[in-house]
Amino acid sequence: MPTVTSADGTTIAYETVGAGPALILVDGAMCYRGQGPARDLAAALADTCTVYCYDRRGRGESGDTPPWSADREIEDLAALLAVAGGTAYLFGASSGAVLAADAAHRLPGFTRLALYEPPFIVDDTHAPRPETFLAETEALIAAGDTGGAVKKFLRSVDMPGFAVRILSVLPPFRKIKAAAHTLPYDLRILGDTGRGLPLDAARWSGVSAPAIVLDGGRSPRYMRHAARAFSQALPKADYRTLPGQTHLVKASVVAPAVREFLGG
Repeated sequence: MPTVTSADGTTIAYETVGAGPALILVDGAMCYRGQGPARDLAAALADTCTVYCYDRRGRGESGDTPPWSADREIEDLAALLAVAGGTAYLFGASSGAVLAADAAHRLPGFTRLALYEPPFIVDDTHAPRPETFLAETEALIAAGDTGGAVKKFLRSVDMPGFAVRILSVLPPFRKIKAAAHTLPYDLRILGDTGRGLPLDAARWSGVSAPAIVLDGGRSPRYMRHAARAFSQALPKADYRTLPGQTHLVKASVVAPAVREFLGG
């Protein structure tokens, strides 16, 4: 298994598949190579790109040197970018889309960005995320209740209660819980973007790469509004809806849209 050492000495595990220009995939909350959409998406794009899947720090086979900060996660991407030869495309899903845009704001080597459904709340189509949400999540994790932290998060993104209960007794829930301690990382990356207020475009004003922001036609209205707002906040972004899709990344649908954009 290949690894790369980030600026603070943390070991970041990754794998590659395919041939062509480099494309780095950035997972959202609690996802990593062993749990989430990255490997399926990588396989679907392998005919177009050399796709880099990596475990974000604290997940899977990557290290987690304290103290955490968003800057360290951007440094992880910088290390991967160097391995990829100094230039790469970048795809991010959910909170990973936000991290990807933050990295592109700082690192000029990313030449195109494909971003799927950042989980912002930018208007009154969804209740604001409570100010206590991060502290409550951290308290559950500190108490060893990682399952409770996961359930709290899933309910916050409107997964129905019965679906959360069913998921909690299925085998994949164990893998999700394994990354629950990183939930505060993603919440801190999201910052104050869950208050129901317009986005601060200055946060991404340094993104010089062309971008596309994608959402699903069956996703909640607040998330679709967030995706459109994100496209307007980025300096060079288009916006596209994938009919019939939800917040879950379906490789057979998302990959063709990403491939079309990257080849444009």
